[in-house]
Amino acid sequence: MNDQVDPRDVVEAALKASEVSFEEVHPGAFLVTLPGRRKLATTTWLVVGERAMLVEAFFCRQPDENHAEFYRFLLSKNGGMYGVHFCLDPVGDVYMVGRLPLAAVTEDEVDRLLGCVLTYSDEWFNRALELGFASTIKREWEWRASRGESLKNLQAFAHFADPDRL
Repeated sequence: MNDQVDPRDVVEAALKASEVSFEEVHPGAFLVTLPGRRKLATTTWLVVGERAMLVEAFFCRQPDENHAEFYRFLLSKNGGMYGVHFCLDPVGDVYMVGRLPLAAVTEDEVDRLLGCVLTYSDEWFNRALELGFASTIKREWEWRASRGESLKNLQAFAHFADPDRL
């Protein structure tokens, strides 16, 4: 008889214990929503495979501008990251991806990985947007300001987007 715990059960228990929003889309594939402060939500897949668990989280779409500095910023972070690293999909959108051997899947490790994904996403999201989308943010700021629209979710970028601050 096999005394090993099914890693899918371990992942589910860890997600329930962390009280994050998730759904098991199909057996062993969990779609998790991590709530943040700067990046309001980070959608993360935990997929238990035959030999490893995949961790994949969307970070942001491909940059509109300043590509070299944008990618340099993200690549400079890769060396110090735990469990995941930045990578690109075929269209250039940015994800955090990692793999964990099934033997290492524990509730504590799932919690640690999700904590890392949330921390990296929340701490580096605004800087990545500043580097790769500054012109778009400035245009959006000007458009909203000219119409009296709310600027609340753009306040993190006021230091460069608000012409009155210059």
